[in-house]
Amino acid sequence: MKIMADIIYTLEGGTYFNITNRCPCNCAFCIRSKGDAVGEAEKLWFDKEPTFDEIKNAVDNYDFSDVKSVVFCGYGEPTNAYDNLVKTAKYIKELYPYMMLRLNTNGLSDLINGKPTARELSQIFDYISISLNEPTSEKYDKITRNIYKGEAFDAMLKFTRECVKYCKKVRMTVVDVISPEEIEQARKVCESTGAEFYVRSFARGR
Repeated sequence: MKIMADIIYTLEGGTYFNITNRCPCNCAFCIRSKGDAVGEAEKLWFDKEPTFDEIKNAVDNYDFSDVKSVVFCGYGEPTNAYDNLVKTAKYIKELYPYMMLRLNTNGLSDLINGKPTARELSQIFDYISISLNEPTSEKYDKITRNIYKGEAFDAMLKFTRECVKYCKKVRMTVVDVISPEEIEQARKVCESTGAEFYVRSFARGR
């Protein structure tokens, strides 16, 4: 029997949305390389990317009674499915106005979508978490293996600064696979954007 990929799943008590598998990066430390799913999900790889109606149906059939916040983060970059991301977030807010919405992103949405997106996303999401990963463009390209080499790092920083202008809470993250010296350098880069800084555990994956 064919297992449909999970659109909504739980991980360490949190509720996550998996709406696309597309991503312009192939990060050396990516959790996707560990297996087909994480947390309570059975499968996070889509055979076919879900439509908004399919995502909406997943929302309608999920029990959010004990859920106070959700994170858009699955096995892909959420802004690669920009229209569905925006429509889904707005739909959740219509149903559950109290729900805190967090977007986990690589910060390359403007490059992915060919337009400025930070302001719109900041008006929808309560919390935006952006993957800084490394303190320099060269190291960032090497570890993320992104398709926008040479321009991705600066675009990600610009996106972050724009988010800081409009969003209530913005953080930048690195994963503890880099050296303590690089983590401190990344902290300074983050501080220059006005965002909060957070070191993620590779073992935990979020």
